[in-house]
Amino acid sequence: MKRIALAVLALCLAGSAAAQSGPWPNRALKLIVPFPPGGGTDLVARSVAAKLSESLGQPVVVENRPGAGGTIGADAVAKAAPDGYTIGIATSSTHPASVVTQKNVPYGPLKSFAPITMIGSTSYVLLGSPSLPAGSIAELVAYAKANPGKLNFANVGASTLGYLVSLQLKSLTGTQMLDVSYKGSSQIYPDLISGQVSVFFDNPGASTPLVNSGKLKAFGVTTPTPSMPGVPLFSQAAPALGLKDFDPAFWYGLVAPAGTPRPVVERIQSDTARYVQSEAGRKEFAARSLEPVGSSPDQFAAAIQKDIERFTALARQLNLQPQ
Repeated sequence: MKRIALAVLALCLAGSAAAQSGPWPNRALKLIVPFPPGGGTDLVARSVAAKLSESLGQPVVVENRPGAGGTIGADAVAKAAPDGYTIGIATSSTHPASVVTQKNVPYGPLKSFAPITMIGSTSYVLLGSPSLPAGSIAELVAYAKANPGKLNFANVGASTLGYLVSLQLKSLTGTQMLDVSYKGSSQIYPDLISGQVSVFFDNPGASTPLVNSGKLKAFGVTTPTPSMPGVPLFSQAAPALGLKDFDPAFWYGLVAPAGTPRPVVERIQSDTARYVQSEAGRKEFAARSLEPVGSSPDQFAAAIQKDIERFTALARQLNLQPQ
């Protein structure tokens, strides 16, 4: 009986090993999101994960790993096994902006990853507490100048693009506002609604319902934003404030650990691009003012490199030292 039991165990182990080494994918994938649940990055990730689960025939499980402006989650992706079963959401913050604004980032935005695709790009919207005594960007700037240091400017980490954009806005308008860091935008919204913090730059994905319901003010958007048709462009609303060319944008993408097999990368890219460019994908993303992209891995890598150079020049212009 003992020999029979050992033989059965050996067969089970052999079957398990064969299953692990079978054609990819033969088990669930993990999609690491470097920010908390409920924010714009998380919403995009869950939308893409659901469609990849359908097309790959395996679950794509979202795992939120927030902290340090998204670099903790990005580092978890970089250090994962390059076997095609761990992928991650990359953003303008976690990749090109982080290495410009933060010292000792534990990964290289290109060398540590296999870029898969840029999912889409979106605008920034300057959100404000409903208690603020200002109804336009010009009135907000005037109030901030009359009350230097009184307003708090929320951000999701000093290594993020949103923080860099907030410094640029303050520099262009000559205003002084105190910076307050949070782990994610979903944690900022309650404080913004209650007036504990004053303003916040975010993407419109999660904030549109709050603006439409009147729970938050929206002073301006950096690029055309279909979900907020009544909110003016900075470049048009306040040209006298030196904001004519103030038009930063933000992107979301997919990456895998460096060394992930190219056929795996290309399959995920193809399935993601097909979804974001589909009628259903475009409709869903339009509701979040997200412009679908679906670029190739090489095109995505080139976009990351271009942003690194652009953000480096901006940080130099602002005399920003990595923290």
